[in-house]
Amino acid sequence: MADIRKEDILAVENAGLRELLTQAGIDAARLLAQAGIDATATESARKLQHLLLEELHHRVKNTLATVMAITSQSLRTAETLEQGRLAVESRLIALGKAHDLLLQSKWTGAKLTDLIHTAIEPFDSDDVRRFAVRETETEVGPGAVLPLMMALNELCTNAVKYGALSDNAGQVEIKSAFDADAQRLSLTWTERGGPPVLQPTRHSFGTRLINRLAGELGGEVQLKYEPAGLVCEFSVPVVRPL
Repeated sequence: MADIRKEDILAVENAGLRELLTQAGIDAARLLAQAGIDATATESARKLQHLLLEELHHRVKNTLATVMAITSQSLRTAETLEQGRLAVESRLIALGKAHDLLLQSKWTGAKLTDLIHTAIEPFDSDDVRRFAVRETETEVGPGAVLPLMMALNELCTNAVKYGALSDNAGQVEIKSAFDADAQRLSLTWTERGGPPVLQPTRHSFGTRLINRLAGELGGEVQLKYEPAGLVCEFSVPVVRPL
């Protein structure tokens, strides 16, 4: 087999092979062979394999760091071991679902509507719809899928514990808008019909996590504790219109 050219390596990278490796967690040589490339035939292929393995190692370390932070903070703020277990489980499920969405799209991003419905599905009911989602034809870039999914999961969890989803009358409205000129997404979460909302005396881990996730996107978030229910407003530069 002829040596793989630099252009060939770039083409493989642009096809999302790095991301597939990260998600699949399988041997690089075998994946390259499935793509029709003999990973041991040339020095170029061996260098490509090394590059991919380095990328996989980097992504795994980042994921493990995220898992460790979630576990540590969830257990630290939990009042009981069971509460901590449920908090960790919920956040890790959200993490996994975000990666599932990215894998389905070969790490090119995800439709915002799909992301929202995936995040709220465990908290909704077929009998009584608790969420009103205003659909929007917007695509979220790959770097924003995970932060937005995790932020929505935190809002759902908080609503179940303290807000609109803690009783049978409450509802949540989720609406979004894309500003093409500013290239920014506005996402608004509004709770109604739940118990009266009070300004918290301290910032919980969930609140800190939401602020950190917005910061990762280079965006802003505002949490408003209105008498009728919590309002959370995101403004992030992470999307493009379909």
